[in-house]
Amino acid sequence: MEHRGLDAYGYFEREGSLGQVQDEFREVVAAARERIVEAYGRRLHSAYLYGSVPRGAARPGRSDLDLLLALNHEPAAEDRDTAEVLARGLDEQFAEIDGVGLLLFGKDTLLSEAERFDLGWFLACLCTPLLGADLAEHLPRYRPDSLLARETNGDLAERLPAWRAKAQTASTPEELRKLSRAWARQLVRTGFTLVMPRWGGWTSDLTESAEVFGLYYPERAAQMRAAAAVALDPVADPAVLRAYVEDLGPWLADEYTARHGTKTPRSA
Repeated sequence: MEHRGLDAYGYFEREGSLGQVQDEFREVVAAARERIVEAYGRRLHSAYLYGSVPRGAARPGRSDLDLLLALNHEPAAEDRDTAEVLARGLDEQFAEIDGVGLLLFGKDTLLSEAERFDLGWFLACLCTPLLGADLAEHLPRYRPDSLLARETNGDLAERLPAWRAKAQTASTPEELRKLSRAWARQLVRTGFTLVMPRWGGWTSDLTESAEVFGLYYPERAAQMRAAAAVALDPVADPAVLRAYVEDLGPWLADEYTARHGTKTPRSA
């Protein structure tokens, strides 16, 4: 049987490691580690890498650097301002990356029952420890089942109204490319988790995700392959955004709800 990101017992194997970081990205990762400590000090519980860099699949000058920071308290406005400055500084200094994504959470939120099968799973399975004690030690093991599908991406229907509003107002090439990249990634990942329990495995590779989706929905395969291409090479085409919010997105949201239900509401 294929490996498919699971161990011999059918549980997720944690993807990525610091050892897989390509030589081109080692300097920026080292700088991120140093600056996170300087910026947050004792406020920081732990820090993690995720995405293509720790998977060894990043493309110099094209890929972003993705970080998750767990604080000892819930993030305040000051913490978010610090994150923006930190991310901007790394992005401006290192040509090897195209943007920095920085997620900021309190450790209690990451370990909460409400986030057990969303942020908790994300940290335990898709994040690589960079600094501090690993919170994954306090989280369970996970399988690619319908509960995980529901709690990770079962909120696409809720996202679509905001997407439609942004699609109507986006006008500059920079805005259009940013939205096309973000929405295409979300659609491909949602398409993959829709079929994940049937496929019985995991991949973070967007091209492979689209191909797996196409095995179960051949009539939508071409659209998902095209979305995977946009996720890697964003476009400044308003027609692409319209297709996402008027066709692929609504269909995918309806199919997801029918098969897995909707994500459990979070308290405000």
